[in-house]
Amino acid sequence: MKFYSLTNASGEADPKELASEYEGAREIGKLRLGELRLYFKQGRKVYYIPYSAVCRCFRRVQLVQAKLCCGKGNLEIENLVICGAEGELAQVQLPGTKAAKVLMTELERLIPEAEFGKPPAEDSEADREA
Repeated sequence: MKFYSLTNASGEADPKELASEYEGAREIGKLRLGELRLYFKQGRKVYYIPYSAVCRCFRRVQLVQAKLCCGKGNLEIENLVICGAEGELAQVQLPGTKAAKVLMTELERLIPEAEFGKPPAEDSEADREA
């Protein structure tokens, strides 16, 4: 298994250490929460982000219109968005709302220095003029 870093870290971690931490990590959907890093798998690649590189985490819920047998409706797709100093690092799909809430509480415990929740909206021109 090959590991790929999503940050501009100065030193790469030892592959044996990464494999050991990945195997012992707590699994929530596609994500695994290790002691020092967050892992997720896309195809045959495993990506990781050190907790020290995470500045913000938040849930992004996307509504997908669907035609069902008895009418129309929206499917909610839960995603975790992870941001670093250089911007958005990853968006990972989650299995559902319950898993998303559990994941957010775990991340708040593991990364207390990071910000959680929706990023502040940029000021509109009307707000600047007032």
